[in-house]
Amino acid sequence: MNSSSIVVLIPCYNEALTIGKVIEDFRLALPKAAIYVYDNNSADDTREVALAAGAIVRSEQAQGKGNVVRRMFRDVEADFYIMVDGDDTYETSLAPDMLRLAMSGPFDLVNCIRRETEDAAYRGGHRFGNWLLTSVVRRIFGNRVLDMLSGYKVFSRRFVKSFPALSAGFDIETELTVHALELSMPVEHVQGSYRGRPEGSESKLRTYRDGWRILMLILKLVRHERPIVFFGMQAALAALVALVLIEPVFVTYINTGLVPRLPTAVLSMGIMLLAFLSLTTGIILDTVTRGRLELRLLTYLQYPAPPFDPNWLDTSEINSQVDIETPQPSTDGLANSGNLNASPMLHPGPWD
Repeated sequence: MNSSSIVVLIPCYNEALTIGKVIEDFRLALPKAAIYVYDNNSADDTREVALAAGAIVRSEQAQGKGNVVRRMFRDVEADFYIMVDGDDTYETSLAPDMLRLAMSGPFDLVNCIRRETEDAAYRGGHRFGNWLLTSVVRRIFGNRVLDMLSGYKVFSRRFVKSFPALSAGFDIETELTVHALELSMPVEHVQGSYRGRPEGSESKLRTYRDGWRILMLILKLVRHERPIVFFGMQAALAALVALVLIEPVFVTYINTGLVPRLPTAVLSMGIMLLAFLSLTTGIILDTVTRGRLELRLLTYLQYPAPPFDPNWLDTSEINSQVDIETPQPSTDGLANSGNLNASPMLHPGPWD
């Protein structure tokens, strides 16, 4: 495995204060990895600082993290991709652990569950927002991914090259999660510390605006990936309304043989027809969705399983620079989980 087989991808927007340290820390943790910084129209010196730190710097003009991720996944070729935010809030020394775990599975996605180490790690509402949105996705698409909005992940080549990347903003994290769940990809987790941004660094995430966008994306994904559920619920609701409207008309007809409320009867019939139309739409789109899923799965299967090369990470070299422990895959989908008690979602990490 050559040095270009492992890459670190860092999407950045106005991170001049922190990007240099992030690059330096990844140089220590993964000396052989290529580090790419994708600048997204930064107004500060992010690009210059990244170049001075030795990273490969590229630009994406379309604003939004989703647009940057799409560009990164299209441009960069590797066996494993480590994607991390450039705000210096994640534990870079965890990268060798995550890579070993991805190789040993092999796993197409290794997600870092954030564990706050200081009060400044999250803002008000972000913890609840992360818990709510992650819980909704787990309920609808499957419960194999924890802390959906974490910005620290390891991907395999076949994950990246089969991912359509349709989102433009922070909702890309949700799309990444649903992609892994829909294709039943092998997924693992590790826990890592999550600290607050240094003084002078500001989060680009807007609690209510981006939370609303993520919620709307979840509904959109339900419509696209679970059409029989989406349109079936509409059909059930419409049928219920129609039955409520027709009930007194039907009782009157049984008792008297007359239909004195003809407009109500016609309205009820129209709503019931809409219910059957919605159900039929769901059934048809479910067939279309199955075809799209099969196509994505075939694209995914075009690429070989992630390679396992225990010699790629020079343990002696890395251990002299950072103190790491090799995690072991766990039976419940969480490596090095510590004590999460009943549910890992009780401690989902901040939404930032």
